[in-house]
Amino acid sequence: MNVVFVCIFILACVLLIARDPSLLLPALLEGAKNAVALGLTLAAIYTVWLGFLRVAQDAGILRGLSRAMRPLTSRLFRTRDPQVLEHISVNLAANFLGMGAAATGAGICAMRLLGEQKQNYARAMFFVVNCAGLQLLPTTALSVRVQAGSLSPYDIVLPVLAASLSALVIGALLVRIVFAKSGRKG
Repeated sequence: MNVVFVCIFILACVLLIARDPSLLLPALLEGAKNAVALGLTLAAIYTVWLGFLRVAQDAGILRGLSRAMRPLTSRLFRTRDPQVLEHISVNLAANFLGMGAAATGAGICAMRLLGEQKQNYARAMFFVVNCAGLQLLPTTALSVRVQAGSLSPYDIVLPVLAASLSALVIGALLVRIVFAKSGRKG
């Protein structure tokens, strides 16, 4: 994939130089400035959400959330391991609230534990559910849109919810079908 991006970059530079060589350096500098600004914005957003998750963890909110979600998650993922279910619940809640990368740590821990326990169905279902990324409020995308000066940053909320819910339902059904046809339980 890096080769594709390098080729696109070189092609864009060649075309820009052919059109007007004096535009290349300002375009490169503007692109670098925008990349740094976006990186700082995302770093600030993730810092806030990771801090929020840490406070929730220290306050015991995440453990309570995990207990509340246990009936749903244990049926959906076909596992009873409380540690796995806690990581899954944190990941799902963080994704649902649109925390993006703040959910990654819990997701990695859940996948590692499921892999150690050889729970293939649960791993496949968690992968699909996590990739669907059901979001009630896509806060990261909204923050970037606000930072970019969008006149209506919240216009994406309903389409994001509908798309992620559709992906979740279809993906979960496909995992169930694949594992039912193959006769594999775990």
